[in-house]
Amino acid sequence: MRTKFRAMLSRFHPLLPRLLVPILVSCPVPLASQNTRFSSHNTPPRSFPISGPLSSCFSGLQCPRARSGASFPVCLARGFASERAMEEGSISYINQRDAAEIDELLMGPLGFSVDQLMELAGLSVAASIAEVYKSSEYNRILVLCGPGNNGGDGLVAARHLHHFGYKLFVCYPKRTPKALYTGLVTQLESLSIPFLPVEDLPQNLTDDFDLVVDAMFGFSFHGKPRPPFDDLIQRLVSLSIADNSSKRRTAVVSVDIPSGWHVEEGDTDGSGFKPEMLVSLTAPKLCAKKFVGPHHFLGGRFVPPSIVEKYGLQLPPYPGTSMCVRIGKPPSVDISALRENYISPELLEDQVMANPTDQFLKWFDEAVAAGLLEPNAMALSTSGKGGKLSSRMVLLKGVDNDGFVWYTNYGSRKAHDLSENPHAALLFFWNDLHRQVRIEGTVQKVPLDESEKYFHSRPRGSQLGAIVSKQSSVIAGREVLYQAYKELEEKYPDGSLIPKPDYWGGYRLTPNRFEFWQGQPSRLHDRVQYCLKEIDGKQVWLIERLAP
Repeated sequence: MRTKFRAMLSRFHPLLPRLLVPILVSCPVPLASQNTRFSSHNTPPRSFPISGPLSSCFSGLQCPRARSGASFPVCLARGFASERAMEEGSISYINQRDAAEIDELLMGPLGFSVDQLMELAGLSVAASIAEVYKSSEYNRILVLCGPGNNGGDGLVAARHLHHFGYKLFVCYPKRTPKALYTGLVTQLESLSIPFLPVEDLPQNLTDDFDLVVDAMFGFSFHGKPRPPFDDLIQRLVSLSIADNSSKRRTAVVSVDIPSGWHVEEGDTDGSGFKPEMLVSLTAPKLCAKKFVGPHHFLGGRFVPPSIVEKYGLQLPPYPGTSMCVRIGKPPSVDISALRENYISPELLEDQVMANPTDQFLKWFDEAVAAGLLEPNAMALSTSGKGGKLSSRMVLLKGVDNDGFVWYTNYGSRKAHDLSENPHAALLFFWNDLHRQVRIEGTVQKVPLDESEKYFHSRPRGSQLGAIVSKQSSVIAGREVLYQAYKELEEKYPDGSLIPKPDYWGGYRLTPNRFEFWQGQPSRLHDRVQYCLKEIDGKQVWLIERLAP
């Protein structure tokens, strides 16, 4: 058995058998019982790096003594814990000792300062909250801060949440006199964020707050909470108790560890509160396995590869530029219960512009000013002579009193539909403004010179892409596109004129009907319609209100 074990280790590095076998032999647990742990996995432990200096790979093996409660030397135990995490959803959970060690490494040889880590942690918490709880519904936020680093994370999160548009209140009963914390307090006071004494808080936090951030105790806390934190925790417990009233319950978000929970065993006696959201920092602590709320996020986009390697961590990738990532599946949702109660300015007939194109441009400019992503994106609906409908998103590229212009491949399905039935509908949806605009009319191709001018205004890559893509046709695979694109790049080097293909150009929809929709409370939405009518031999726009 030992020979097989040596052979397996030598596959990774010739020095591994000499380093590890003596350690395993000196362990108090028989090798045979340890080997059963090996046989339960088809892949080697993830704590064995294949590259890099061996001294860094085995820094945890200076002593053959296993950790408390573990059968293996440190790095082996971490490796198998990592394997188990893979089976449980590809996420590692760390114990209290590892969490403390990681913080020491970050603030020691890895060069982070306390205030840097606190800023990153607080921003992660604020980003997680903003992703789930809209400021339009959960605007009043109370942050409960303890005297340690967890409380500092809460103070930073409060600052960011204020800038995200929420109304913040902070309860910080045991202030830390260190300069870092007094500076954070000063920053919040400069934003006119009120600090509330415990005695001024309502007994029922639901009365005044939509969301409570629990930043009282972190993973280094021991013992039982003392006043006034014991009382604050009990108020959070009361928020966790479901009631049958129609009033929405205040959401509770815990930072890294729900206060009062054991960092590894969780809510041991079942008397603690149950947060709706947990934002784990760096890596989830073991108690997070006991978290049953609908929203578990990880914040800590600052963990360097050396920490990941040393502790055999399996952490999820962060999407895009986000500082947080959801752990596990999003909560299941009752689709029939999804609804938004819009709060918007009224849209009245006597206040809109006489010309619907002018009214559209006014709203479009407001969508651009609001920073909406691609406000020119519109759903284009067409149908062929058989009446079969189809819709897709396209980008508006021009608008004036003559109509709305977009560009496409003349061999596409929408082009085929329009050749048989030159009528179409456009839909703009600007969700953040609670607005949509519907436009119907007739469609014709734009003049060739207009298509030529726009084609050559596009980026070089877009011009080549228009030639490569025979839109809506079946192709063998993506590599066909890549190969054709590469050949065109060689054919038309930088600076050369790329000819517009005959099968590519623009369309213009000339409107005969507009509808401007503005969301309102209780589904009493505003709908203002413009219809083109002939009155006294002239084409005029008739403005009417439609029932929501």
